[in-house]
Amino acid sequence: MALALETRFALLATGVIFLWALLLGVWKYVQIARSPEHAAHPYVDIAHRAALLYSFASLLLAVFAELSAWASWVNVAAVAAVLVFFVGAILSYVVHGWRRDTTNQFANPVRGLHAFMVALIVAEIGGFVVLFSGFVVGQFAIA
Repeated sequence: MALALETRFALLATGVIFLWALLLGVWKYVQIARSPEHAAHPYVDIAHRAALLYSFASLLLAVFAELSAWASWVNVAAVAAVLVFFVGAILSYVVHGWRRDTTNQFANPVRGLHAFMVALIVAEIGGFVVLFSGFVVGQFAIA
């Protein structure tokens, strides 16, 4: 079975993010095992959970991209826009977990955090709307 480029791209990202989540789970476990409180740093926990959730969310991108009526380049761009921010969010959690510099990144936000959040909102929702509308048009013959 030949899958569309955008579907293969989304599935590749799904696998990479899921593997990353599993490795983050090991880091979380090590912190729990070594901590007198038997807890990982909050951002290590958040990174692990976010990676797990984003890996499964990426599967949705693959399905909607495969069934979209839009041109491949449109679907690839939509998938990429969402995935860039999934990965960016996980990376930010990993950095905070590694540095142990905060338990709430919004308490003392670094420069650009709110701009990043606005861009994340636009890219994730916008990218999915593109894929979902392509699915609706393609699968329900709406023109």
